[in-house]
Amino acid sequence: MDKLLEQIQKGTVWQFPGGVHPPQQKSLSNGADIARLPLPDKLVVALKQHIGANGKLLVEKGQRVLKGQALTEPVANWSVPVHAPSSGIITEIAPKPSAHPSALPELSIVIEPDGKDEWCTLKPVNEPKSLTHQELVDIIHQAGISGMGGAGFPTYIKADTKQSIDFFIVNAVECEPYITADDTLMREHAAEIIQGVELMQQLLNPTVCIVGIEDNKPEAIAAMTKAAEHNNKIIVQTVPTVYPSGGEKQLIKLLTNREVPSMGIPADIGVLMHNTGTLYAVQQAVYEGKPLIERVVTVTGNTIHKPGNVWALLGTEIKHLLDCQGFSPVPQQRVVMGGPMMGFTLPTVRIGVIKTTNCILAPDHKELAEPGPEKACIRCSACADACPASLLPQQLQWFAKSKEYDKLQEHNLFDCIECGACAYVCPSEIPLVQYYRVAKVEIKEQQAEKIKADRAKERFDARKERLDREQEERKNRHKRKPPAKSDDEKQKVADALARVKNKSSNGNEKSAVAAAIARAKAKKREGQNSEIEPDNSEVAKERALRKEQARKYKEQKEHSEDTAPLDDKKSAVAAAIARAKAKKAAQSQDGQANTNDTETAMPVDDKKAAVAAAIARAKAKKAAKAAETQNEPEKHANTDTPVDDKKAAVAAAIARAKAKKAAKAAETHNETEEQPAQTSEDKKKAAIAAAVARAKAKKLQKEGNDQS
Repeated sequence: MDKLLEQIQKGTVWQFPGGVHPPQQKSLSNGADIARLPLPDKLVVALKQHIGANGKLLVEKGQRVLKGQALTEPVANWSVPVHAPSSGIITEIAPKPSAHPSALPELSIVIEPDGKDEWCTLKPVNEPKSLTHQELVDIIHQAGISGMGGAGFPTYIKADTKQSIDFFIVNAVECEPYITADDTLMREHAAEIIQGVELMQQLLNPTVCIVGIEDNKPEAIAAMTKAAEHNNKIIVQTVPTVYPSGGEKQLIKLLTNREVPSMGIPADIGVLMHNTGTLYAVQQAVYEGKPLIERVVTVTGNTIHKPGNVWALLGTEIKHLLDCQGFSPVPQQRVVMGGPMMGFTLPTVRIGVIKTTNCILAPDHKELAEPGPEKACIRCSACADACPASLLPQQLQWFAKSKEYDKLQEHNLFDCIECGACAYVCPSEIPLVQYYRVAKVEIKEQQAEKIKADRAKERFDARKERLDREQEERKNRHKRKPPAKSDDEKQKVADALARVKNKSSNGNEKSAVAAAIARAKAKKREGQNSEIEPDNSEVAKERALRKEQARKYKEQKEHSEDTAPLDDKKSAVAAAIARAKAKKAAQSQDGQANTNDTETAMPVDDKKAAVAAAIARAKAKKAAKAAETQNEPEKHANTDTPVDDKKAAVAAAIARAKAKKAAKAAETHNETEEQPAQTSEDKKKAAIAAAVARAKAKKLQKEGNDQS
């Protein structure tokens, strides 16, 4: 370490591999002082201007804000706020095109300046050494400062590093062609930049601080050397003009001969680096209390009449910068944000300046020609010779085209700093950097998906383990041993037992307890007896009676089914005989009526027929009554046995059936006798006689039913 420090103090500079020497074109813009522009008509302040999460909105549409007022507040890691660049009214909060090659919309706050440029209350610190480490870090954090050299890394993260720092490096190289923002800033504000360096020394306590400046900036070297002469721990070191000597890893190699490991960061080797613009913003935040609301931007190119550097408020549209510097566009004009090596063409000039915007390049067609069609690689190895990271650009391009992402990672794709040196020297005009950028994005997306899947699996495994553990605990709950009692609990139990013994020594209490026990035992015995010997005699009698009635009913039903068919058959025969006799008598009467022609004989025959029908009905009724009378004494005499009752019931049913059939036969016979009536009077008499006979038969039948 001592030897290395000795070499650094002597001005030793080491070399990094590769590098190219493109035309500088810096003289176009570094001949004049930094200009102040008039306020634009509107300011489009993007919420995301750094690496990390957006802040939480603190304002709303229609609200008036002051210059320097916080528009958001940090809510997550790597989150820094943004501030109002000028006082005015918020007219819109909506997604706007972003300062990115894709111009994807980002949530932005549109402010219409009121022209007053009224500041909010500022809190400058005159004696920063009186601040604690955390207080100083918080000031940097709340000022919204992030890396202004291109990456946009939150400054407070670097300022609060826990790793030991040997070398603190100020990147003042500015190796990109056309860009002179840092050069002019060092010329005009070298003292403020050195104050920012000393604030970082207070936070990091490095062994030495090295300011690296390319040898093509003599005025800046002189200004920085003069400003740092009071601090013997600050060394201003010139480096050769080679692109990309301003790369983080390349400048560390140049100044310290240390190499950052693959996929590592400078802090891993005891080195930390900041840009001159970032250090100036730190000084303004602490000594002036101003948040980061403006920065120096180089506006240059052959289509710009007044190329130079300007103080641009964050959120100022690119169009406003171009118009203020005398922009004369050519057909198919390109406007590039950044330099010609690492910049990108803007899809629109209605994009606001952000914290990492260091240059707006508006070249004509001769100055920056459109790239020609891509040709096949001729394996000339010029790209490998120019690569400052010692990679194999042509191999990476083949893997990127075939989407072999595993091989890209094996060949250290993420060590590529996208400097564009390989594409600059390629004779086939292959846009190598574009292939690398696309491949990096796709690999990061795959890694994010894998991380998400791994986390989901971890959650699933943790849940399954928890459920299994809970199930096992439920199974073994009864097997657990009771927890061991403490000495205090044991003493409490012993005291309770002693009190019980003392109470049991009293005779009255003993007798009372014994009497209570005796009463409990007696009640228990009574309960047991009442439960063991219930009185079921009445239930048994009722059950026996129901069984007897069911048995009698079953026997009676079986007997009626056996005898009924025979009796029905006999009654049917008797009814058939009666009908035959009635028909025979009617036929004989019809014959007599036909042979007798006198009118006097007809009433006699009708009278005879009516009398004969009445006699037949009387005989039928008499027979039915006799059968019922005969059945009554048998029924009453034999009530003791179930068999006699059944026979009597059957006999009564048979008698009733015979009576009904006889009455019916008589009526039928009477009707057949009355049909051949010759006069209306004879018909009337016959109908009356038949009705009387039917009424008497129904009456007899009803009386027989009541008796049965």
